[in-house]
Amino acid sequence: MNDAIDLTRKRDRDFTAAVEAQSGQNVSTCYQCGNCSAGCPAGFVYDLQANQIMRGVQLGLKDQVLNSRSIWMCLSCSTCSLRCPNNIDVAEVMETLRHMARKEGRVAVPKVEKFWFSFLDTVRKFGRTYEIGTMVLYMLRSLRVFTDVDLAPQALAKQKLGFKPHSIPNGGAEAVGRICAAPAVSCPPAVPIVVSGEVIPAQALPLFARYGIGRVAVVKD
Repeated sequence: MNDAIDLTRKRDRDFTAAVEAQSGQNVSTCYQCGNCSAGCPAGFVYDLQANQIMRGVQLGLKDQVLNSRSIWMCLSCSTCSLRCPNNIDVAEVMETLRHMARKEGRVAVPKVEKFWFSFLDTVRKFGRTYEIGTMVLYMLRSLRVFTDVDLAPQALAKQKLGFKPHSIPNGGAEAVGRICAAPAVSCPPAVPIVVSGEVIPAQALPLFARYGIGRVAVVKD
């Protein structure tokens, strides 16, 4: 584990702007309180702690940040995001950094990338996770054919794994639409479809149109 950011490295000021634009987060407001690192369950395997990653982004230390193992070891549990006093979605920043690193061929932990794609491929195909499919794809990509095979009988016996995937039609679009359109408060026609801190993506607009949602109110507490 490194104890500090290397300030002698070349800085890329455009890197900071790119991370903020792609993540939608104002990384510049991070004042290094350390809450993200203090609560991180994966911090013990990081080479740079979460707050150090944030500081590296602020300083434009592109090479050091994108070559870090930390962005690949992040669990995306969002503990850091919940703890941030400035409401920075640190987990989203880490996700953005992973995408940026992959596009530039900087994959510090190849096995994690292989598992990442295996998981996403099954979700893309079935609309939800398919554990056995994810495991098989990962084994083939990583050439670790017998990884955790000894655990399979126990998982099957406890009905933790299913051989047949539970496919959601249309990638779950209709299910998501029904959830979005279902009133959750006793004062219709108000429909709370977004909670604090979330962003309404462009992909949600067709769902709104399909289920007759014509106006969305932004409510601040």
